[in-house]
Amino acid sequence: MWYRIGADLVLLLHLAFVLFVIAGGLLTMKWRWISWVHLPAAAWGAIVELTGWICPLTPLENSLRAKAGEAVYASDFVDHYVIPLLYPVALTRGVQIFLGLIVLLVNLTIYWWILSDRRRENRNDQGASG
Repeated sequence: MWYRIGADLVLLLHLAFVLFVIAGGLLTMKWRWISWVHLPAAAWGAIVELTGWICPLTPLENSLRAKAGEAVYASDFVDHYVIPLLYPVALTRGVQIFLGLIVLLVNLTIYWWILSDRRRENRNDQGASG
């Protein structure tokens, strides 16, 4: 039972990391320091997808599931809704590369927008004081 719970927790952590990689840049609009955590995470996510590497969380989860004696996922919430998001059936090398490029594009767009917005704010602040 504990291995199953551990595997599910690793899976949820993995999902949270994927979501952070994709859209964590939006958090920098509120907390600028997040970019110091998000940029390396986004780079890692893109590298994993573009190179076909396996995220270390995947073997950890698989190991825990094996220790729990699970060969096939049961049909609870985590198994039914979360696992297909992280491990889609149609995941091919081309799809992985596409996902990596999407991660890069989304994050470049977010950071470009944030930086250009901050530049506008700085220009407005300088114009008001001068």
